[in-house]
Amino acid sequence: MTPKKIILITGASSGIGAATGKLFAQKGWRVALAARRLDRLEALCDEIRAAGGEALAIEADVSDLEEIRRMVAVTLDKWGQIDLLFNNAGFGRFNWLENLDPKTEVEEQLRVNLLGTIWAAQAVVPYMIARRSGHIINMASMSGLVATPTYTIYAASKFGIRGFSQALRREVHVWGVHVSAIFPGGVASEFAEKSGSTKRKTGISTPKWLKLEASQVADAIYRLALRPKSIVVLPWLMRYSVWLNNMMPSLVDKVAEEKFVKPERGL
Repeated sequence: MTPKKIILITGASSGIGAATGKLFAQKGWRVALAARRLDRLEALCDEIRAAGGEALAIEADVSDLEEIRRMVAVTLDKWGQIDLLFNNAGFGRFNWLENLDPKTEVEEQLRVNLLGTIWAAQAVVPYMIARRSGHIINMASMSGLVATPTYTIYAASKFGIRGFSQALRREVHVWGVHVSAIFPGGVASEFAEKSGSTKRKTGISTPKWLKLEASQVADAIYRLALRPKSIVVLPWLMRYSVWLNNMMPSLVDKVAEEKFVKPERGL
């Protein structure tokens, strides 16, 4: 019998992380679920086990290097390997730069979104290199391809993930280790509710017909696990936004200023 594969997911207590955990368990993977909210993780593990899957709950804060190292060690102690690391943990606080708290909204976003991703990858890479096998999937965002007003710090973290993923992919591919980055647009989840984007005067947000469900992103993650590629943009229509931003940045600047910045700032 072929041994079951193991996926370690950060930010697994809700949204995309939880949906990904459930999907991979349904597909026969063992899932290690890490997040700060242990009660939610345990409830999710109970659900997975009731359906015949195998799951492990790990309380971990990815802004803390030692907790990341413990998270990886616990997974390895339990199952002996990590075939796929899905760096999903992250949050956003969307506001004008001058209004963001330097510690809780600037530094913490960078620690969780960027440093947490780097530290987790750094913790698993030696094991994957030793096995000559493995895959790291990093959660980026459309904000890592097209930066918009009020997303300064969030975009900085996701542009960082983009560069980190590209460089790491070129470092470790020779060892049989894959590195991917996924760039979804708006997703229906707790993320938007806590980000501050719902308080916009203009009411501008991702149209409902273009907004993704967490399950759709989970499906993309699973397909990516089966057939690794460097980047995935979701939904595919967002590729046109990337093209427009790259080819006509001055036009995008003007539209953003007239349609968003001036109305939001009351100018």
